[in-house]
Amino acid sequence: MIIQKTSNSKISSFDPDNFSFGTTFGDHMLICEYENGNWGEPKIMPYGPLPITPANMAFNYGQACFEGMKAYKDETDEVFLFRPEKNFARINKSAKRLAIPEIPEHVFLDGLKALIDIDRNWIPKGEGKSLYIRPLVFATEETLKARISEKYMFAIVTSPAQMYYAEPVAVKVSDHYSRSAEGGVGSAKAAGNYAGSFYPTQLANDEGYDQLIWTDDATHTKFEESGTMNVFVRINDTILTPKTSEKILDGVTRDSFLKLAESKGYEVKVGDVLVNDVKEAAKNGTLKEAWGVGTAVVTTVFKQIAFGEEKFDLPILSEEESYALTLKKALVDIQTNKVEDPFGWRVKVEKQVFETV
Repeated sequence: MIIQKTSNSKISSFDPDNFSFGTTFGDHMLICEYENGNWGEPKIMPYGPLPITPANMAFNYGQACFEGMKAYKDETDEVFLFRPEKNFARINKSAKRLAIPEIPEHVFLDGLKALIDIDRNWIPKGEGKSLYIRPLVFATEETLKARISEKYMFAIVTSPAQMYYAEPVAVKVSDHYSRSAEGGVGSAKAAGNYAGSFYPTQLANDEGYDQLIWTDDATHTKFEESGTMNVFVRINDTILTPKTSEKILDGVTRDSFLKLAESKGYEVKVGDVLVNDVKEAAKNGTLKEAWGVGTAVVTTVFKQIAFGEEKFDLPILSEEESYALTLKKALVDIQTNKVEDPFGWRVKVEKQVFETV
């Protein structure tokens, strides 16, 4: 691995109590390029722009996918990743679906740990704070031919993060637009999936809703995801969530919630979550809570769900009453090293001494 540390760190101007998520970046990034059938040597270098032309195949044909993960700092300034092997497996699943060459383990995992170690000062400490990590891979060949690219770049960039969607949100169940379709790329974290969701979400925002609950493309009778998150509902004391498929992303937070729920003895049903069943539960008062889960938000609780013109307010529960908030606390406590980790999910980032070139 090639290490090129910056001589002009921005850390002295970083205020961990006043920053903007997604527009503040760490000092360094990881870059690794694919050409002539092979991945090259990964390089950690100062964060900055890349020399890319409008003829880049990723811009024209959409060969691009990414991951979302976080690094956490505990009270003693030790740094931890959370289930990074799951993100490694998933980015390669996405890459395969988009005809992108799979990323070697040493490039992703070893490069990730080295980058986080070098920029560990960028990890803010405190309630709800972390370092968001964005691994991504995209075509870089310069041609306007509609075919599989022969050149790619894998990169990792980081951005300090704080509480996201701190307040409960209002959502609307989509009865027309879909996030994905059978045979499509819904189970891949493809960049184009997000582009396609922006316009319907904008329409929902204009009506006063924060997010859409995506439903199946064929009948719009089944819950699939919520915004950019996996979705859960609780009817009476049973948690329901859609099963993953080629249309639904296999979320790391989703999987962690399911395992934590099982460990706490909650009844969980993974399968079809029918729109009419949730609507009927909202009407008769058995819909106790509903929420979305994902890396950036961990958990977003819904305060209102709309089905067409019908709107239903959900009760705002205390942490002791809420399954969603109880599971969120259990997960965050593991991530931030506040409790024992019986699942082996937490991965410590050891301090290393790197030779630079």
